[in-house]
Amino acid sequence: MTTDKPFLDIQAILKYLPHRYPFLLVDQVLEFKAGETIRALKNVTFNEPHFTGHFPERPVMPGVLILEALAQAAGILVFGTLRKVPNVNTRFYFAGIDNCRFRRPVVPGDQLVLTAKVERNMKGIWRLSTAAYVGEAEAASATMMLFPDADNATPLDVA
Repeated sequence: MTTDKPFLDIQAILKYLPHRYPFLLVDQVLEFKAGETIRALKNVTFNEPHFTGHFPERPVMPGVLILEALAQAAGILVFGTLRKVPNVNTRFYFAGIDNCRFRRPVVPGDQLVLTAKVERNMKGIWRLSTAAYVGEAEAASATMMLFPDADNATPLDVA
């Protein structure tokens, strides 16, 4: 169980991500090192809408949503590193996902710890290694390439 005091709470996360319920998949940021790493938390709860159909008898968090949660944590890392926050004109795109692996199911009641590490930033395309854990067990991992439209974002000291 994660009991660390959050580095960013949900109110701060809402500034960094344009996503809202039911698609906001980061609840807390536990650690943040600009230009390096992030560790964030997603509390997986039974009342999330995807569990009614995936699967009614044995609810499992869809793998694409685990990847989306990792991408959202990576987005906070990128925008936090750039000291900018997205606004209504900002876009943030996947440029690629490589080496994706799912190692265990994620179910209601799990705390999904989301990690991302910057590998490089070349011409505005960020490459990050990401992994999601439940306890000590790795649930998923992937290398992601993200393209933030940071020129249209708001400088952090103005937000």
